[in-house]
Amino acid sequence: MEKTLDAKIARIKADPSCKDFLLADAKDADMAYGISAPGKSPEHHAHEGRYRSLAEYREQIRQVIGQAKVDIVLMSASTNEILTIEERLFDQSPVTPAARANDTTDIHLATGSRYAQQSALPFRSTTIDHIQCGKLACSIEERKLGADLGLYSVTFNNDVELDLRTLETYKAFRLEAEKKGFRHFLEVFNPNLPGVVADAQLGQYINDQVVRALAGVTRTGRPLFLKVVYQGPDFMEQLARYDPDLIPGIMGGASGTTLDAFKMLAEAKKYGARIALYGRKINNSEHQLAFIAFLRLIADGEIEPEEAVCAYHGVLQELNIKPYRPLKEDLEVTHPAMSYTRSTGRINVPERTAEPGAKNPETAITPDFKSMTQQQKLAYNRAKLREPQ
Repeated sequence: MEKTLDAKIARIKADPSCKDFLLADAKDADMAYGISAPGKSPEHHAHEGRYRSLAEYREQIRQVIGQAKVDIVLMSASTNEILTIEERLFDQSPVTPAARANDTTDIHLATGSRYAQQSALPFRSTTIDHIQCGKLACSIEERKLGADLGLYSVTFNNDVELDLRTLETYKAFRLEAEKKGFRHFLEVFNPNLPGVVADAQLGQYINDQVVRALAGVTRTGRPLFLKVVYQGPDFMEQLARYDPDLIPGIMGGASGTTLDAFKMLAEAKKYGARIALYGRKINNSEHQLAFIAFLRLIADGEIEPEEAVCAYHGVLQELNIKPYRPLKEDLEVTHPAMSYTRSTGRINVPERTAEPGAKNPETAITPDFKSMTQQQKLAYNRAKLREPQ
């Protein structure tokens, strides 16, 4: 089956003015947080550390794949082995499987650890072969069994020896990936050490590091797209305009209000981003499938962020799910990047797991939201929840 990722990337490269926008659900948190990665169990009580199991986490991924509203699902290599290689869930799906190809030390976030407060060092738990076929050495035919797309992450800390090591390991990965027919996208974190770059220069520093690092890389070795922190409109627009071969995308970061998530997507898209990769923002939402459905509507220009928040609360009400915040609070912007203006120049809550057989908060047919009033949009989203799935 044709993947929406491939079709959209082709259209974006052929016509940078097209309106295509990609969504990715980052379900690779088990490579960072350990036991807490799947999120709080819906049965937990206040102040209890009861988390969902990895099996429950993977069941949520299966539901997201079945929903087919995102273009990419990013997983750990072990989850990719189960869902992609063994269960073949992506064979008849428009969704593209991807796996985290490295795990630098700044995402080693075990309880009580202090690695994130030290200079990030490059590290890879997995290999390209294990992502592609689940074992050390793949035959040519076996390379098609698993994911053919991976996330590679770098963190620059303005230290010549550390950053050189980061660049050298990324170069080695790129060369291996090119030989093995493995595509990747590049995640660039902000420095994880405080004060290594002045706040006022941070957006420019990241943009400069990205384009400089890729200037010596030809198309066959370049990332399919970028994943960066949203630094505000000016720096996103700058990066988007620089080189049409560098397709910029944003990472979601920690959870905030629903409007934070919805508005960040809309704002980043407005200023040139072509993909949003949300992990905690989706995983910590009250209802992941409903949350994703509204992300898709916003990405496709069918609804404004504020309207989407109101309609999302209507869906939660219809599902008898108590929202984490009253509507008024959920319509507040708390993310600093969302308060940036063109003249002036980056939050965790437990998640309710959808039960097997739960109502799916969307239908296959999307109406013309642009011609509907807010009340009509809310009524539509409530009505489709009552449809048999």
